[in-house]
Amino acid sequence: MAGKRTFFGTDGIRGTANMAPMTVDIAQTLGQAAGLYFCRQSETGRQHRHTIIVGKDTRLSGYMIECALVSGFLSAGVDVVLLGPLPTPAVAFLTRSLRADLGVMISASHNPFTDNGIKLFGPDGFKLSDAVEAEIEALMAEDLSGQLASPAAIGRASRLNDAAGRYIESVKSSFPRGLRLDGLKIVLDCAHGSAYRVAPVALWELGAEVITLGASPDGLNINDGVGSTHPEVLCAAVREHKADCGIALDGDADRVLIVNERGEIVDGDQILALIATLWQRLGCLKGTEIVATVMSNMGLEAYLATQGLSLYRTAVGDRYVVERMRQTGGNLGGEQSGHMVLSDYATTGDGLLAALQVLAALVETGKKASELCQLFTPYPQRLQNVPYQEVNPMTHPDLKEIVQWAEEQLAGKGRLLLRASGTEPLIRVMVEAQDKALVDMVVERVSAYIRTLTTA
Repeated sequence: MAGKRTFFGTDGIRGTANMAPMTVDIAQTLGQAAGLYFCRQSETGRQHRHTIIVGKDTRLSGYMIECALVSGFLSAGVDVVLLGPLPTPAVAFLTRSLRADLGVMISASHNPFTDNGIKLFGPDGFKLSDAVEAEIEALMAEDLSGQLASPAAIGRASRLNDAAGRYIESVKSSFPRGLRLDGLKIVLDCAHGSAYRVAPVALWELGAEVITLGASPDGLNINDGVGSTHPEVLCAAVREHKADCGIALDGDADRVLIVNERGEIVDGDQILALIATLWQRLGCLKGTEIVATVMSNMGLEAYLATQGLSLYRTAVGDRYVVERMRQTGGNLGGEQSGHMVLSDYATTGDGLLAALQVLAALVETGKKASELCQLFTPYPQRLQNVPYQEVNPMTHPDLKEIVQWAEEQLAGKGRLLLRASGTEPLIRVMVEAQDKALVDMVVERVSAYIRTLTTA
């Protein structure tokens, strides 16, 4: 039976570099445990060389974590193929393409350079299940010295020199045949992250004029005032260069935001609406359900309903979006933050892949991005953080009273979402409805009530 997870969160392991759990010792132990877990015989009973591929983003600490992980894998008797800096979806793609036992991405995504993380992908290119992660953690708690490889069976490390080219070709293959980006001027913000080479090349090879931002990583500047978490620089650049649109990726390029020609931000909900509309018209949308999270705006839900489509909401996190899509066979899902999962082409969120679908729609329709990417008007939405000190108000028995009151006020007109922060002692109160005054009233009343629970 799998044990309790202590290192893995909703998206792998993450923390401050050189502090637990992102230390050399823990990374090496993880490498040994994961290597041993995936060292299994083939169905024919014959031994084969087990292989793990390792990619990373541009953080300075990536060198340290990579070396520690690789030493652990090699000591478990597993061969390692190093990819260098590549987007997270590239690692997922190459894990399947190379028929590797495991894919590893060293990245803390949109976090600052001081953080780092480790994401694991199974042979099918999907993130590992909670159960498998728990089994690996159980191995990490054991004394593995007696299970490691003999001197003659220690693994070998090599580098895949054409990894970037393989990913670029894979992404380009999703772009409709017969279309090109000739005549389009695009400002591309790579967040000084893992897509700083591959993303500009892919757009240029498809014919676009590319103006690049955030493509000079130095190990310390990833996501620093650039990328999808800081799109204001891109907005100004789009207006300055009179570009047709802008594309903002994050540090590991698994999320994207679009900026229209006016310099206005297009979030993940609008991107989902656009791709759903495009795919439905082309007959390539599987089913009628679009998967998003509880953070997606009710305006998206209302728009999809006018198109004969439904919105299914999961918990926050692209892995939950993917799980639902795999259950139902749907091929489109995503998050308001910009994670877009296009399962016909990828097993995880891919910012560049999603951006190409938006660009394809621009070319096909000849419309401006401001017209194409504004398919619905978002409902007024307000998020307020309520701090607490000791007892989490979410566990207080009286909380149900204010929730019931809010639901009565919002019945048929809006919704309330309460979430505890995973990293800070905060309760996030989110309310949305068509009436802004109603939103403000409910947010203030609920927040005030929660404060009384924290002081009771």
